[in-house]
Amino acid sequence: MATGLRSPALRHVLTHLVTPLLMCLGMGLAYMGAFVTPEPHHLPVAVVGSGPEAKVFAQTVKDTAGDALDVRTVASRSDAVHLLKSRAITGAYVPSAKSPEVVVATAASDMGAMAVEKVFRPVAAHQGKPLKVTDVAAPVDDDPTGQGLFFLLIAISIGSYASVAALGAAGAGLPMRTRALLAVGVSGVVGVIGAALAGPVFHLAHHDLASVWAMSWLYSAGILFIGVGLHTFLKRWTTLAMMVLFVMLNFTSSGGLFRPELQNGFFGALHAFWNGAGFVEGVRSLLYFDHDGLSGDVGTLVAWLVVGLGVTMVAGAVERARARAAVPQKPAARPAPERARETANTADGQAAEEELEESVAV
Repeated sequence: MATGLRSPALRHVLTHLVTPLLMCLGMGLAYMGAFVTPEPHHLPVAVVGSGPEAKVFAQTVKDTAGDALDVRTVASRSDAVHLLKSRAITGAYVPSAKSPEVVVATAASDMGAMAVEKVFRPVAAHQGKPLKVTDVAAPVDDDPTGQGLFFLLIAISIGSYASVAALGAAGAGLPMRTRALLAVGVSGVVGVIGAALAGPVFHLAHHDLASVWAMSWLYSAGILFIGVGLHTFLKRWTTLAMMVLFVMLNFTSSGGLFRPELQNGFFGALHAFWNGAGFVEGVRSLLYFDHDGLSGDVGTLVAWLVVGLGVTMVAGAVERARARAAVPQKPAARPAPERARETANTADGQAAEEELEESVAV
């Protein structure tokens, strides 16, 4: 056995098995930690009414729910609707002696709306009255749960980080400037695919399709520039880094399935600034909430793109320094950068092919 472990071929295989095994562990921890036990954590709700009776009722609900709910009172039903459409609350209860009502916005979160209804239905039942449920921001009929945007996020994410493998491995011999231009072009194509899926193919977006493309391009470009830059430093470990950043932490904190108020504090905190959350919430703002909060979501995507551009610029400078250091002191007929790149390509060719195959398979 010891002799077998000293085999270069076996050590090579075992080294490459580290990545999928770490992915297995990471995906299990991330997805099961984020999605297996959704429970309300400070879920924001409102009780409509301004008198002492409404305030006592709201405090009773809060005392009963504990940390699960954050309860406020609002003066009117229209105030509650405004808060729902700005996504400041997840639902509102309108007391009534004849027909109590829960007002929700399922386009913001189908699961959140269900959680609010579950909280207040027993209250109405205790009064012996049927509970009326009103949805003031329903998703389109082609996306009844509102979760289609989450699967759109998955599609454009895969197109983006899989392209990183191609640009990083197969394009390793190209100057960084060329790879950066390719990243711009590829992210534009990914944006077109995303807009096509959201619009004419699955009809998730019935308007603002150009804006959906722009947000898809911003999101994809941020991922591509970060990945292309990181590849200079991480090489074949770039795949694992991209999976951690843009799958394990990204999908789970995006709010596409569960709003942050239904998740633990870790994923809820990531939702405030991670790029997947910026994309999902931004497209929701476009399609269902009259652009409310859109500037903040676009700002999140721009910030990630700026980080990606910074990483790529640093990587380009490092590569140029490496190329200069690899040039022999004797004069040569061919340009120095070209010789340096050819030397690097010869040394890393097999590793690049393996990285590309491994990334695409994942």
